[in-house]
Amino acid sequence: MTLPLVSAGAAGRAGRCAAGAGLLLLVVMLGLGRAAADDQPDPYSATVKVDATADSAAAARTTARTEGQRRALDEVIQRLTGSTDLSKLPKLDDQTITNLVDSFEVADEKMSQVRYLADYTFHFRRSRIRQLLRNADIAFSDTPEKPVVVVPVLQDGDKLMLWDDPNPWRDAWNEAPTASGPTKLSLPLGGVGDLTAIDAEQARSGDAQALSDIAQHNGGDEALVALAAERRQDGRLAGLDISLKRYRLGQPGDSRTDSVDAHPGESDGDFFKRAVVAAVADIEHGAAPPADKEASLAVTVPIASLGDWVELQRRLAAVPGIRRVDLLSLSRQQAKVQIRYVGSPEALKSSLAQADLDLDGNEPDWRLVPAGGADQN
Repeated sequence: MTLPLVSAGAAGRAGRCAAGAGLLLLVVMLGLGRAAADDQPDPYSATVKVDATADSAAAARTTARTEGQRRALDEVIQRLTGSTDLSKLPKLDDQTITNLVDSFEVADEKMSQVRYLADYTFHFRRSRIRQLLRNADIAFSDTPEKPVVVVPVLQDGDKLMLWDDPNPWRDAWNEAPTASGPTKLSLPLGGVGDLTAIDAEQARSGDAQALSDIAQHNGGDEALVALAAERRQDGRLAGLDISLKRYRLGQPGDSRTDSVDAHPGESDGDFFKRAVVAAVADIEHGAAPPADKEASLAVTVPIASLGDWVELQRRLAAVPGIRRVDLLSLSRQQAKVQIRYVGSPEALKSSLAQADLDLDGNEPDWRLVPAGGADQN
């Protein structure tokens, strides 16, 4: 007869969990008892629900843990690479995956004589996961994705609205469904800090400091000014001319325009919501390819002081297409960095030029110098 599912604790008290001591020992050996999680989620950890049936509760638990660690590993790799395509990874057996696990935690255990259910949180070894991806030549990033902060400005004739109430354009962005593409969008709440950071005119004119402030105040490096200019006919709203301008650290990047017409009989509220959906689709259409399509370039940069290095970092952070910069070496005369970017080397060179940086040379000897600056080496 199959027994009803009960909590693991109750099962132990009833004497039906003979393997409990073995599980406890294994958990201790794997390092259970970690400190409380940081505010930022660990990109090398994942929580999965497990459910397995076998000839005994102990066998079901082993099966559940083995299957769970494999699914957790897939989730971690997808998060790090931004891709669900795991075909480039080698086939890993169960023991190899176990060796990648640093520790695990178990919650909400339930079991019968033949079935086991629980929530498992697996913490993987950072260095081994990184090495696994490098060996497979898969680009990845363990830096938490920052949102693109949307600044929705509505223009009605000569009047500009941002934090005004009502602002139906901003209201529509607030009610928009979460984007399913690679771009994470965030709408400011409109608190005192937001009102202080930027106003409608500063957003429309592309004020670098104000756009940088509003993005950083909301946890991002990028701001998207979504300017919607109303078109009216016979006193009624006939359409919106939409301008989408993206800024990174206050510096202009991608720019797109769109025009949406109102449908006969459509309410203004429904029209604004439909226009936002169209704008989000336009943003996603122009978004960068997934991280596994990135290229990389090793570059030598002559420097004369720590200030030169800090300035270089600032400029590179503002270049569209650059996803990550890793420092390979640093001396008194030069720094060597690896730039991970999306697009062709020609496009990267053009983007760098907009940041007053000249990329010269060929593989494997690329050099990066300030525009017009003399190469001292």
